[in-house]
Amino acid sequence: MRLADTRPPFAGLANLSEAALAALPTPCYLLDEARLRRNGEILLGVQQRTGCKILLAQKAFSNYDLYPVLAPYLAGTEASGLYESRLGREELPEKENHVFCAAYRADQFEELLQYADHIVFNSPHQLAKFGPAAKAAGKSVGLRVNPEYSTQEGHEIYDPCAPGSRLGTTRAQWDAAAAQYPDLPDLLDGLHFHTLCEQDSDALAATLPALEAKFGDLLPRMKWLNFGGGHHITRPDYDLATLEKCITGTQEKYGVQVYLEPGEAWALNAGYLVTTVLDTLQNGETHLAILDMSAACHTPDVIEMPYRPPLLDAGEPGEKPCTFRLGGPTCLAGDVVGEYSFAAPLTEGDRLIFGDMAIYSTCKNNTFNGMPLPDIWVLHENGTTQPLARFGYHDFKYRLGSPR
Repeated sequence: MRLADTRPPFAGLANLSEAALAALPTPCYLLDEARLRRNGEILLGVQQRTGCKILLAQKAFSNYDLYPVLAPYLAGTEASGLYESRLGREELPEKENHVFCAAYRADQFEELLQYADHIVFNSPHQLAKFGPAAKAAGKSVGLRVNPEYSTQEGHEIYDPCAPGSRLGTTRAQWDAAAAQYPDLPDLLDGLHFHTLCEQDSDALAATLPALEAKFGDLLPRMKWLNFGGGHHITRPDYDLATLEKCITGTQEKYGVQVYLEPGEAWALNAGYLVTTVLDTLQNGETHLAILDMSAACHTPDVIEMPYRPPLLDAGEPGEKPCTFRLGGPTCLAGDVVGEYSFAAPLTEGDRLIFGDMAIYSTCKNNTFNGMPLPDIWVLHENGTTQPLARFGYHDFKYRLGSPR
């Protein structure tokens, strides 16, 4: 394997020797410590220049062994529920702990109050139901709002502003609830909106006027405003100047503390998935390779998003002499990563490295078909590698029944 690709998804592999690569088991995730630190430095710079606070959305990256690498740069964690909130409290006890959930469970809320210090509700009903207990426990209380302004193109599944969305409170919903419960506004310390997905700051700049048009009259009473996630801040071509203008302008206009809670930005291009070719075959004109990794099991976003992940030293279909369709070993016909071209035909035993595999991979993988979970390794900044987690049969079995 030639580790010569200098594109951002693979630049961190310059420190990985061929011997170290050959020693890795496959499939395995390899998390890039240096790239995580570089992302953290970029995000810290935004915070220092603007006074905003940036949280780690654990739904995208929750490999807590690497939290110490990010700790100097982040203000806290954002959770999607009880377990993520607990993880953030256990692993980063000195940092802020924020949580948003589309609906909280009554039998979990008391425990949640032990971990979270900022609790964001999705609906006026949930705010009325749980907000008083949160305030009594000294928590900062917020409401997720829906500005009903969509900036998504082609990824409707990730559009919280789509018609009929269950995420966020519209202005009509808020007005009806406030009329019925006049004390409801007194529970609020802040507002939260999350409308972006892997987008540049121009989408945020377009969304803010829509937010102000719908909820601007509430903002002067708020202590904070959370811009949510979906900001691709650490992408090489991201427009930092526009982002920072949005942050400082909002803070100066309304006197609020601005939060951002990206997930991908913290771990963008900071991980790899190393895999081995198990077999090659040909069906008509299509050349195929079966890998020991599965798109359906190990990189679910490849199918769900969908997207075609970057692959080291590979080209677009037809760009290089030999084009192969890469797929996993499961029974799912659609367990396909995509088509890539190579300088020479793939053969059994070849190792391939997919890039940008730190995000939405280890936290979303599964054991469909009894597929083993890939081990998790770290690539240290000095070029050495270290195993963080190994998985086996028991991880498949014990999630399906009682241990015995």
